[in-house]
Amino acid sequence: MYKLDILFISPGNTKNIYQDLSKKYTTIEPPTWSLLLAESCRSIGYKVGICDANAEGLTKEEVYKRVQDLNPRIICFVVYGQNVNAGSVNMSGATYLSNYLKTCTNIPICYVGSHVQALPYKTLKEEKSIDFAFTNEGVYALRNILKLDNIDNITLKNIKGIVWRDGDKIVINDSEQIVPREKMDTDLPGYAWDLLPYKDTPLDLYRAPMWHAEYDENKRSPYAAIQTSLGCQFGCDFCMINILNRNDTKEVGVASDYSFMRYWSPDFIINEFDKLHKLGVYTIKITDELFLFNKKYYGPLCETLSKRPYVDKLTMWAYSRIDTVRNPELLKLVRSAGIKWLALGIESGDKTVRLEVSKGKFQEVDIKKVVDQIHDAGINVMGNYIFGLPGDSIESMNKTLDLSVELCTAGWNAYAAMALPGSKLYKTALLKGTPLPEKYEEYSFFGKHTKNLPTDHCTSTEILAFRDNAFLQYHTNPKFLKLIEERFGIDQVNNIKEMCKVKINRA
Repeated sequence: MYKLDILFISPGNTKNIYQDLSKKYTTIEPPTWSLLLAESCRSIGYKVGICDANAEGLTKEEVYKRVQDLNPRIICFVVYGQNVNAGSVNMSGATYLSNYLKTCTNIPICYVGSHVQALPYKTLKEEKSIDFAFTNEGVYALRNILKLDNIDNITLKNIKGIVWRDGDKIVINDSEQIVPREKMDTDLPGYAWDLLPYKDTPLDLYRAPMWHAEYDENKRSPYAAIQTSLGCQFGCDFCMINILNRNDTKEVGVASDYSFMRYWSPDFIINEFDKLHKLGVYTIKITDELFLFNKKYYGPLCETLSKRPYVDKLTMWAYSRIDTVRNPELLKLVRSAGIKWLALGIESGDKTVRLEVSKGKFQEVDIKKVVDQIHDAGINVMGNYIFGLPGDSIESMNKTLDLSVELCTAGWNAYAAMALPGSKLYKTALLKGTPLPEKYEEYSFFGKHTKNLPTDHCTSTEILAFRDNAFLQYHTNPKFLKLIEERFGIDQVNNIKEMCKVKINRA
């Protein structure tokens, strides 16, 4: 007799993905889509469970013991990333684990996540432990799977929105719809917070980024991440966030073909914040790609949060386009809601490079002025940059670094441009014959064998070295350290200095 209808597994492989940074400095984020899918299935009567192997640091044997104890009908690996673009690298830990489980049990194993959504045919062809996978977010396809008495080739052929194995043949069925806007509150009805593991108090196994916690280790846990919307209206070449909206059967999906946003109602999201308050969680990430895009949704949410009795306890951050936060009244509203950080996708300090990949993003915006306005509102800025975008040279990357130093934001993050499956950069590289990662761990931004894209002017090795050196230059800059001391204290400055001692080894 089965105890569960489905067990959602969140895999981990932080040592190989982040090297020595994983010991202390990497984020441990709640598995958003495991929580959403679990609550969705539970809301219509199915028995569900979550095994967060990443947060608990479970071995493959310990995961199998958990599977034995819970005895589910279906095992579902949920493979996204702490960074919304990092689902591919997490396939390393997922496949290692599912390959092991396949030798121990006959329970059907399925996958949902950005990598398999982008490359459904290739993934199942290479990964024999996967019986079937979902080609978009999988909400309705999963519900239809759970209705089946038997999961086999006869029944799977009638399920829309999956890719499956028919002997030696890989079959991609017709697409299934994603949850429409008008059904978000009912068909994706929140987060199954109660299913997450914890040590002493809820969500204490999860930890925020160092900068989010103002570089104070004691403020990093407990930690939660929630979304008020799904998807993005735009189609930047380097991004694959919209791959979860996929609605076709192509062997290689490109996220910019599925640019679309859906929202939960403000009242619904407020209820989730109230739940987190009851759990004692106030360090929160708002994961939306475009949180401050549609005032119809973020306005009432921020206004209501500003009046909650727990608002002064909140330390939140959210993403924003840089061209949507130029209004001082908007920034005042955001700060009143407990949002103390805004993460801005500045990408490049060279306008030509920026416009090449971001479809006209903030062409006429004075970036320095916008950042100053955010600072004046009492909000910290996490500046996000990318080195090695198409057209980048050492000269243009230095422009980006110089801009970041001039802006002097309390948070700084930069990646080497990667052809992530699902992005336009991946499809372009595939068509051009540009060498792409052959192993999942090569998609890691911080791995030993990172395989980022070259440009016409720089090799991938030169770009990666530039990025690593830029990180140290920025975080040891006296101007930056003075800012941190003034805002957060000398202990936080020392924490940053200790972080800079951790060396990232590159092959």
